[in-house]
Amino acid sequence: MEPTQRMAAAARELVAVLQPEQAALLAGSLDDPRLREWTYLPGPRPGLCLTDLTADQRQAASALLETGHSPSGAVLVSGALEVERIRRELVGGAPVTDDRYWLRLMGDPGADRPWGWRVNGHHLAVHVVVTGDRFTVTPHFVGAEPAEVPSGAQAGRRLLGPEEDLARELLGLLDPDQRRVAVFAELPPDDILTRADPVANPELLPTGLRHADLALAQQDVLARLVRRYLDRAPAAYAEHCWQEAVRDGLDDIAFSWAGGADRGDRHYYCVSAPGFLIEYDNTQDGGNHAHSVWRHLRDDFGADLLREHYVGQHGAPS
Repeated sequence: MEPTQRMAAAARELVAVLQPEQAALLAGSLDDPRLREWTYLPGPRPGLCLTDLTADQRQAASALLETGHSPSGAVLVSGALEVERIRRELVGGAPVTDDRYWLRLMGDPGADRPWGWRVNGHHLAVHVVVTGDRFTVTPHFVGAEPAEVPSGAQAGRRLLGPEEDLARELLGLLDPDQRRVAVFAELPPDDILTRADPVANPELLPTGLRHADLALAQQDVLARLVRRYLDRAPAAYAEHCWQEAVRDGLDDIAFSWAGGADRGDRHYYCVSAPGFLIEYDNTQDGGNHAHSVWRHLRDDFGADLLREHYVGQHGAPS
């Protein structure tokens, strides 16, 4: 079964186990002018809150969320919910059982029209748009506070450890001249530079060190870092995005770093490319509060996908 078929089946199964009032909260539209409004900060969102679901309903919601991810991506996303519970327990001193995340279904997964779904809450934002057998998953944001769990049963857990370690490995392979190009500031920014902007602006990012100016071993680490983000998505879509990057020109992918180079130092990095950008920071709370985001510069919120659909199905808009 194709990923979009699995998504549609999972979405229908979720709706089938909801009460009418819950289904009303879940329902949204791709035509909503607030489609591009999102945030990774705490607070309520439009939609159906996971806290208000029964065990069976929660299982159906989790099944839908998994369809937008690879197995490792699904583990990462469920881990974001788990680390958020840990954060709230560290703050409040008591175990946390509710999850303050909101799910929205936009359109009808059973109809021959574009549709989508999204899940949003503190440190998690996934935006899926589907047309036919094609789909997109960006903006895709995962955060972790704490970045490294300091105590308790999960002490030492680093949800975004691979994202941090691969970038530091690349930094460590750079010679002094390359570092002078890649490292743009001694002090890192306090957050990702594109924040939760409706449209990601690559001009906000530093120029960086180009793939063309890396040795083969360095290029390999940069590729593994990029694939770490793309591989959050189902395999076919991740490979599509990678091949798109190859067609756009790998030489124009650039890596930038700011902050300290040692574990525990406050730091930031980004990867910019003609078709996408990646940002990561671990700067808040003394360098124990991480953010990571993957943005598609042409297809965030399914922009290109929807444009192609409407032009192909209905002709160019007048």
